[in-house]
Amino acid sequence: MRGPLQSRSQEDIVEEAQALAQLGIKEVILIAQDTTRYGEDIYGEPALPELLRRLARIEGISWIRLLYCYPSRLSPQLIKVFKEEPKVLHYVDIPLQHVSNRILARMNRKQTKEEILALIERLRTEIPDIAIRTSFIVGFPGETEAEFAELLDFIAEVRFDRAGFFIYSQEEGTPAAAYRDQLPEKEKKLRYDAAMELQRSISAEKNRQWLGKELDVLLEGKGPDEGLMVGRSYRDAPEIDGLIYVAAPEEAWGNIVKVQITGADDYDLRGEVRGEFGQ
Repeated sequence: MRGPLQSRSQEDIVEEAQALAQLGIKEVILIAQDTTRYGEDIYGEPALPELLRRLARIEGISWIRLLYCYPSRLSPQLIKVFKEEPKVLHYVDIPLQHVSNRILARMNRKQTKEEILALIERLRTEIPDIAIRTSFIVGFPGETEAEFAELLDFIAEVRFDRAGFFIYSQEEGTPAAAYRDQLPEKEKKLRYDAAMELQRSISAEKNRQWLGKELDVLLEGKGPDEGLMVGRSYRDAPEIDGLIYVAAPEEAWGNIVKVQITGADDYDLRGEVRGEFGQ
C-alpha cells in the first residue's frame, strides 16, 4: 500500500531547510512513514543522525523535530544526536499500535512489549525531559478483553506525554481484513472511549506539572481573545498536540519566547511572556 522507501538526498533537504531559514522559518519537521530508515535506499545504511547534524548547523533554524520513528530503529547513534544537538527537540513520535505480544505479532509488528518498555526506559534515562508521543489501534481483530485491559494498564504505567487512538477498520486487501474474528463496532467504540478518557487524565496531570515553570514557545498566531497569542513548545507538534495560549503583544508573532506557565487544561497550557523575545 505504501510503496518502496524513497529518500531525498541530504543535499536536497539541507538546501530546502536553508531556504526556509532565509524566510524566517524557525522550525523544521522531518516526517516520513519511518523517519529512522532515512537514507537506507540511497546510502546503503540509515543516515538520519548525519542529516540531523547537518541541519543543526543551519543558521536561523532553531528547532528540528522528528515524527514517526519506529521503535526497533531508534539506535544509540540517534539517541546520541538528541543528547548532543541542542536544536534537535527532545520529542519523539513512536507509533507502537499495541502492547500485547500476540496482537503485535498479528499486526506484523517486529517489537515485543518487553522491548518497548526497555526502549522507553532508555529514552527517559538518557534524555530525562523527552516528550514521547505514540499511537494505538483499539479493536484489532481478535483483541480480547484481557488484551485491551493489558493495553490500558500499560498506558497507565508508562504515562505517555501524548497518545492518539484509532479504531480499527477493515481495509480491503490487507491481511487483517480477512481475519474472521472482527469485533463489533459498538465494542470497538467503547474501547476507544475508555482509552481516550485514560489518556485525557494523564495529559491533564502532566500539564499541571508545568504550572509555575518556564517553556520556550514558538508563537504562531493570534489567540481567541485580545492580547493572546497561540504557540507551541518542544512538547507540541503542529496540528496533533496541544497549544499554549500566551499573553503577549502581537509583535512577538513568529518569535520563540520564554513563557511562564500560569494555567493548565486537559490538553492545552496558558502562560505569560518572560524576558525578551528569543531567536
